[in-house]
Amino acid sequence: MQDVHESLLACLPRLRRYARALTGDSASADDLVQDTVERGWARIAQWRPDGDLRAWLFSIMHNLHVDQLRRSPPPAVELADGDLPCAPSAGPLDLRDLERALQQLPPAQREVLLLVALEDMRYEDVAATLDIPLGTVMSRLSRARESLRRLMAGKPVAANLKVVK
Repeated sequence: MQDVHESLLACLPRLRRYARALTGDSASADDLVQDTVERGWARIAQWRPDGDLRAWLFSIMHNLHVDQLRRSPPPAVELADGDLPCAPSAGPLDLRDLERALQQLPPAQREVLLLVALEDMRYEDVAATLDIPLGTVMSRLSRARESLRRLMAGKPVAANLKVVK
């Protein structure tokens, strides 16, 4: 049990980083991490010792975050033309521009992008964590990367809506 406790503690920095990127707010991120650890610890008997504790905790966090979004959807963000991020330049504002661009991505794309790029998870693990097919992971990741490129270049994200007759 001590090993599980230490493993759970070792996951805290990654959980916090992912929660911060998901919520865009450090206070909300801390609450999400606390809820995740509390639920994980209460249900530690459900975790398979041969499984990946990190992926299991990320699954819990994802489900908690989705539940929170369903309960109170975030307010719509309206940006003026001048508020779009500019083309990247070498400087400290790049990270802020990146964070703003990440928050403009749809949550499903942002989650996949963060798990793959920030948390260095394999596509298969992301699919298991989010309970979605592998092809959906790859599709969302591709769309997220393209949208992020466009946002960081100061271009609007193209809507991929198709007319169905």
